[in-house]
Amino acid sequence: MWRRALKAVFAWRHAAGAPLAGLLGGVIAPGAAQAVDLPEDRAEAMFHVYDGGGMRASGPALLVRKKLLDKVSLSASYYIDAVSNASIDVVTTASPYKEKRTEYGFGIDYVVRDATMTLGLTSSKEPDYISDYLSLDVAQEVFGGMSTVNLGFTRGVDKVGKKGVGYFDDATHWKYRVGLTQILTPTWLASANFEAISDDGFLGSAYRVARVFGATVPERNPRTRTGRAAKFRVIGDLGSRNAVRAEYRYYWDTWAIKAHTVEFGYSRYFGDAWLADASLRYNTQKAALFYSDNATVETVYVSRNRQLATYNTIGLGGKLSYSMGKLQGKYHVKLNGSYERVRFKYSDFTDVRTGKAYSFDADVLQFFVSATF
Repeated sequence: MWRRALKAVFAWRHAAGAPLAGLLGGVIAPGAAQAVDLPEDRAEAMFHVYDGGGMRASGPALLVRKKLLDKVSLSASYYIDAVSNASIDVVTTASPYKEKRTEYGFGIDYVVRDATMTLGLTSSKEPDYISDYLSLDVAQEVFGGMSTVNLGFTRGVDKVGKKGVGYFDDATHWKYRVGLTQILTPTWLASANFEAISDDGFLGSAYRVARVFGATVPERNPRTRTGRAAKFRVIGDLGSRNAVRAEYRYYWDTWAIKAHTVEFGYSRYFGDAWLADASLRYNTQKAALFYSDNATVETVYVSRNRQLATYNTIGLGGKLSYSMGKLQGKYHVKLNGSYERVRFKYSDFTDVRTGKAYSFDADVLQFFVSATF
């Protein structure tokens, strides 16, 4: 169940390392038309590491994508996390443990005129948690390719368990999203995205405890949660093979959580083979209505989950890519490495061993090789 703690940290392509200059490759002069293209045939292999707050997760990931008949593109991915967990939640209420999570993903992209439809299926399993997700997205280019409208939907079902008990409950998730990407000038583009999220079922942890009058009790979370998120991004080409990115995200939900995230990125080519990216991200969150470090009144719902507490994070990251050119005249190979240092600082979550506000640093590393063909 540690997967929720890492969900915002790991992705197949880490947000902090996205090559901005590559994104600007699609910016075209006003009035020009551009047909919708399928993603390139691609194979990628990655190794990732997360280490922070007493938790370490690492493992490989594989991705293969292949076009068929110029209309369909198929993709498959495989992802493993081997986890060693001795985080503050674990060491203060239970014993450290090790486990493994395995995830499989399958996708189909289909092009119809100026629209791309994507169907995706993801399934992951760990000793006490099983998740299955189905998603459908449609991207439609309008106004001669100057604007792109995106619509999407995801449905997820989780089976929640506990070691020694088995699977005892379920959770369902719905996500609805809409977005617009607009080419502003030949060198600048902007996007706006909105997402609505609805969760129902067991939304806590079978292992976590809360504190009431200093005594430990099982945490009690509401069985429903509805959230909203709005994200705005601007990307610009500064010339001389330099690019910048700025984005802002606001999240709020029915648990009274409110979060703001601001991120800035810079990208620069060095020669024809090297691309460097740097990013700075700051996030702040307000605690859930029923969160308490040590409750002084008995309430229907109570949680000491630090992910629901008041905290802020600051992350500084970088990525370096090297293009090896075409090998055997067919495979375009790139080597990539990224690193991010993230500082977590809590305002109302204390380390019961010291009585002080909790904080920790985390390191996120990714190394992967990609080949288009």
